[in-house]
Amino acid sequence: MNFQQLRSVREAQRRGFNLTEVAQALHTSQPGVSRQIRELEEELGIELFVRVGKRLTGLTEPGAQVLPVIERLLLEAENLKRAADDFASAGSGRLRIAATHSQARYALPPAVRDFRAHHPDVSLHLQQGSPQQIARLLLDGEADVGIATEALAQYPELVALPCYRWTHAVVVPPDHPLASSREPLTLARLAQFPIVTYEPGYTGRSHIDEAFAAARLTPQIVLSAMDADVIKTYVELGLGVGIVAAIAFDEERDRHLRALDARHLFADNMTRLAVRRGAFLRDYVYEFIQTFASPLGRDVVDAARHQAPEDESDQAWRKAA
Repeated sequence: MNFQQLRSVREAQRRGFNLTEVAQALHTSQPGVSRQIRELEEELGIELFVRVGKRLTGLTEPGAQVLPVIERLLLEAENLKRAADDFASAGSGRLRIAATHSQARYALPPAVRDFRAHHPDVSLHLQQGSPQQIARLLLDGEADVGIATEALAQYPELVALPCYRWTHAVVVPPDHPLASSREPLTLARLAQFPIVTYEPGYTGRSHIDEAFAAARLTPQIVLSAMDADVIKTYVELGLGVGIVAAIAFDEERDRHLRALDARHLFADNMTRLAVRRGAFLRDYVYEFIQTFASPLGRDVVDAARHQAPEDESDQAWRKAA
């Protein structure tokens, strides 16, 4: 039994049993992948995959039982390498951060600046995506830390800690009726105008939809995007009223727009920071986490990592957040 055999089995499941994609991911040949899988099956004395001819179509029942063990073995092998690196090259290495656009653009820069000042020998790699993509990067071991608003807490394989709460704002051109009106901003008034906001699954969009649904209103969403800067661009062009994260509005940079407080219209949102459960975290990863969210010290993070997934709740970490 060797790690290449274990990786071949893991990747076969991750890649939908497509051995061509498995071979590309492992930088080897398709016959080589097939051979690695078959040799492991022969050594274990069980078939791990259902086959139709030479094609893999799924996991057998023994395969489904064995796969989590393979995942743990490979994770511990990665942990062993990280632990050795922590001692052999203390203070240097690579930190891979996955974040949504809003977090990468507006929340992360101060933390990255401060972290780099104290850790000049750590190279930072920033990846952007949807909350679901961020979770996948963490689960696949392709990111060390993930930061997003939605979805991360839905994965039991991740430890998702609350960092801070934030609200939405409505953005309009200076001459827009909402900007000059003395009437309070309401969902009913907002629904009278075309709306430009986030794609579903991004930056608290679910709370926007829930608020309108609860008020029995159907907003006319004429454009949705992942990026607050894109939303503000189209608001400037007169396409509609924008709903963005309040942190995404900067009075100096966005001087052609006006921001209206909408915290009374939509529920608060929680930004979460996640790591893969069971993964070894190098010292500088803990330090980055606390730089981004000061209450999340090493003791708080480790307490969450060692807690059973079913026992975790926002209430348990309210003091940290």
